[in-house]
Amino acid sequence: MAFTKKFTWGGATAANQYEGGYDEGGKGLNAVDVLTNGSATEPRKVTWKKPNGETGATPLVWGKDFKLPEGAVPTLLDGYYYPSHQGTDFYHHYKEDIKYMADMGFDVFRLSMNWSRILPNGDDEKPNEEGLAFYDKVFDECAKYGIQPLVTLSHYETPLSLITRFGGWKDRRLIDAFVHYSDIVMNHYKGKVRYWLTFNEINAMDMAPYMGGGLIDGSEQNRAQGAHNQFVASAKVVKLAHEIDPNNRVGQMLAYSAYYPYTCDPKDQLKVMEAKQDMLFYSDVQTGGHYPEYRLKKYERDGIKLDDTPEDYELIAKYPADFLSFSCYTSNVLTTHETEAKASGNVSAGGVKNPYLESNAWGWATDPDVLRIALNDLWDRYHKPLWVVENGLGSADILEKDGKVHDDYRINYLRSQIKSMRDAVTIDGVDLMGYTTWSAIDLVSNGTGEMKKRYGFVYVDRDDRGNGSLKRYPKDSFYWYKKVISSNGEDLD
Repeated sequence: MAFTKKFTWGGATAANQYEGGYDEGGKGLNAVDVLTNGSATEPRKVTWKKPNGETGATPLVWGKDFKLPEGAVPTLLDGYYYPSHQGTDFYHHYKEDIKYMADMGFDVFRLSMNWSRILPNGDDEKPNEEGLAFYDKVFDECAKYGIQPLVTLSHYETPLSLITRFGGWKDRRLIDAFVHYSDIVMNHYKGKVRYWLTFNEINAMDMAPYMGGGLIDGSEQNRAQGAHNQFVASAKVVKLAHEIDPNNRVGQMLAYSAYYPYTCDPKDQLKVMEAKQDMLFYSDVQTGGHYPEYRLKKYERDGIKLDDTPEDYELIAKYPADFLSFSCYTSNVLTTHETEAKASGNVSAGGVKNPYLESNAWGWATDPDVLRIALNDLWDRYHKPLWVVENGLGSADILEKDGKVHDDYRINYLRSQIKSMRDAVTIDGVDLMGYTTWSAIDLVSNGTGEMKKRYGFVYVDRDDRGNGSLKRYPKDSFYWYKKVISSNGEDLD
């Protein structure tokens, strides 16, 4: 048997894309609540207002610099559509959705908590009792079916008040605010939640600093400070979690992509090496327990000065993550030979195309070997238990008149990914804790703010403008994944 009996199967969601109820139950606003919808060709935008009454919207593009106009603060404006406000309404459908997860045989459900549902301003002294009660009901429903929650404490949900007052994670005051929030929920849900993740895709601080750190000025200096503050906060939460309950385990969550050189030119190899350094810096610190020399030299060259203390580094070294979880959907090709790649027809808006792989409508390559590569890379580097907590295929699924959704393309993708995981375990001996696909139920796409880019095993009747009944329909992949789980990954046909 490839996967042990302890191996966990499930699916994942994020509150800002799924939960809804943005102004119900005493919840405050968060970073994504002021982020508009977008598309594959039109970026999502952060809406803002200046003290003089001027308003506007600034595009948020992954991998590009982000900065709001001077004096502007994120705010809700009339005339814009904000998909996080309802998501696909888990807030009112949690019993139905968890029942679907149970029917598939989930062992684990990865979800995030809305920080501002617990602390509306992010640093309130006392928690919002309605918010605590909501997640109590969710965790109790999971327990009814024997489903273990895997809870992300901050999944792009920095409370808006912390952004408008302090500028987000560039301010060290957010360390104490996050630890205070974590202290409240870890004590309140003791015995109900054992597995925690601190920051979703922590390296988003570099790729999308507004989402990753609530930064309204994503300068290199602010990104470096924001990352440092999150590292310190994470170490403090690991320490706290172990004190509250020795059974608690706190993991890192990294956005991982395999990088391939386009040619055998050493300059292409160096480009890949540098891209991996940018990505793995975050796990070198949060899981490895130290700042790598290559990053310190980069800070030295770029004139980056951290607001830090000796205690910060002691905490980071003493309280690294207990395990490393990660998202992985695709691989990317890098080159210094773009002219050559263009001449071969291998460059698109999304970058250099891999001529050996097919791509979906959003330009993401379908790589059947990427998880084996990812798992070996991370296992060899850290030798800590790993958990694949996001992996899936976004597609414009079609709901047929008979209520069926035929998504063979998703089944084919997931089959290849599970085989890749299985090879990492059986051939390479990687210590893999489990697999939670993205996503359990349809939700709003994070990157584009669309509904039509669907990932779930259950179709939700909702369109890109928030219209629809919200009725749920199991897809063909629902029944296939149920079979996979019941066979512990042996039956992939």
